[in-house]
Amino acid sequence: MYREKLVEYMDTHQQEMIEDICELCRINSEKMPAEEDMPYGPGVAECLDAALDMAEGYGFEVQDYDGYVGCVDFDSTLPKQLDILAHLDIVPAGEGWKITEAFEPVVKDGKLYGRGTADDKGPAIAALYAMRAVKESGIPLKKNVRLILGTDEECGSSDIKHYYAIEKEAPMTFSPDGQYPVVNVEKGRLEGHFTAEFEKSDALPRLVKIQAGTKINVVPGKAGATVEGLELSVLEEAAKKVKEETGIEFQFNPEEGFCQITAVGEGAHASRPQEGNNAITGLLSLLCRLPFAPCPQIDYLKKVANLMPHGDVNGTTLGVDMKDDISGRLTLAFSMLTVDGSGLDGQFDSRVSVCGNEDNMLKVIKEKMAAEGIHLLNDSMIPPHMVDGDSLFVNTLLKVYESYTGKKGECLAIGGGTYVHNLKNGVAFGASMPETDNRMHGADEFAVVEELVTSAKMFAQVIVDLCC
Repeated sequence: MYREKLVEYMDTHQQEMIEDICELCRINSEKMPAEEDMPYGPGVAECLDAALDMAEGYGFEVQDYDGYVGCVDFDSTLPKQLDILAHLDIVPAGEGWKITEAFEPVVKDGKLYGRGTADDKGPAIAALYAMRAVKESGIPLKKNVRLILGTDEECGSSDIKHYYAIEKEAPMTFSPDGQYPVVNVEKGRLEGHFTAEFEKSDALPRLVKIQAGTKINVVPGKAGATVEGLELSVLEEAAKKVKEETGIEFQFNPEEGFCQITAVGEGAHASRPQEGNNAITGLLSLLCRLPFAPCPQIDYLKKVANLMPHGDVNGTTLGVDMKDDISGRLTLAFSMLTVDGSGLDGQFDSRVSVCGNEDNMLKVIKEKMAAEGIHLLNDSMIPPHMVDGDSLFVNTLLKVYESYTGKKGECLAIGGGTYVHNLKNGVAFGASMPETDNRMHGADEFAVVEELVTSAKMFAQVIVDLCC
């Protein structure tokens, strides 16, 4: 219904939409320290104000929720029906840009380059233009559609917590901050944090320290340790055997009785640990073979290594390996570790299958670790998220996707968490096409112009199909 009108509108407003996306992408909206009336800093505030001014200029009702979230309503007097949840904050620009600078968006070879073009300013403006297409084509709606513009998706989504403390969730919500066709299942998550304390020993040879990992959701590609009192030949001989077993490379920097060891593996996202080669677990494989003087520190290190051995990315040794037909197999990545003479502090990131819960996951790990004198500090986990794949809402999204792309529409289950993870009837719908790697969070992030336009057309069709 109304497809021809929607397609014609977007085809004639394509360039205008790209220009509006570029306006927002020129603003560095990375989270910064809070200032008065700017909970995430001046850059985020500037971007939110610009987006709301843009929407108001197109005749929409806008509202600012204390600088945390901005909203654009088609007609707030209509009953709630559909929310579109996008975000304007970005990850840092980073290094390595070649096509353009991060905040100087350009179109080249059909691609719009710049930080935020794909994640998530481009899709956010595509949703705004979908609302424009419906409004300016004179298509009457019986129920409201609201575009929610968040500003803290990249750093914990405190913006959305603020918003939903004020407003109720709409009957249906999709976020164009994921991938097509539809993500309706997201695994649960346990961000495990564990500690242990032990008596210090200065007996040689000894482990001085371990400092490894950058973020809990990243499988580390490198991990470092310092040892004292071991000959380089001993280290190299042990490293050769561990490399043969694990594929981990080792680099040594000896200096006056001490030696800095660097384990080099391959990094990966913690939701897909099987795609990497964990440098922490590789480093522990080496350290547990070295002839250190007996001490509690090394005893605990071996306990940790036994609980999360190299190559175990499914929590098998911890007793939580599980899978189901809906979401697949549980994953677990050992991602952070600090050890000194008197204690250790570690973290792991587990993406938990829909069949998982605190009884068969959290409590099992806590008991396993406690039996070894290791304390798991967590008392709760993020539960899995699932929306009925046969619902009217999901079926509508899938049919629109099939109609506009000619590709098969199907539901997806992922290990990562999206912006709608905590919403009862929230799914991710786009805006990344299955065959496109937009380099999100990387240098030369881009959105394919044709795909942005197609997304806007699909969003408009969804609004019509669900709200007319």
